[in-house]
Amino acid sequence: MSQNEHEYLKLDNQLCFSLYAASRAISRMYRPLLDELGLTYPQYLVLLVLWERSQSTVKELSETLDLDSGTLTPMLKRMEAANLVERKRSTEDERIVIVRITESGLALKERAVCIPQSLFASSNLPLEELTALNGQIKKLMTQINAAMPQSGTS
Repeated sequence: MSQNEHEYLKLDNQLCFSLYAASRAISRMYRPLLDELGLTYPQYLVLLVLWERSQSTVKELSETLDLDSGTLTPMLKRMEAANLVERKRSTEDERIVIVRITESGLALKERAVCIPQSLFASSNLPLEELTALNGQIKKLMTQINAAMPQSGTS
């Protein structure tokens, strides 16, 4: 291995570690804000989707959030018990579960506005840079997903 090849193995040169560390830092910043709302981060993500769409199927939520149904279903049950969402089986196809946001879930939207604003303020980066960074990360995810072998299940 050449000296240049060894550079690739330094922790500071690992994109995966930079993304992981940034994700953990953002999660630490979000935690007290989400605690005030009584939400976990994955619950917050579900609400973000439902604030946009007002309803979604469990399958759509699973695909959008990249969460398997084994993780999503118990979380949705807890959110339903907290009166944030309601789940109903489709009348056309009983296998489909539709998740709708409740008035209580919708009411959290105004209180949650501070969360992305806090991230923006904490970053000390111009909005254009944050937007560009988000676009680059999404592009990277798309490229990686396209390069990964697809599983036989759907």
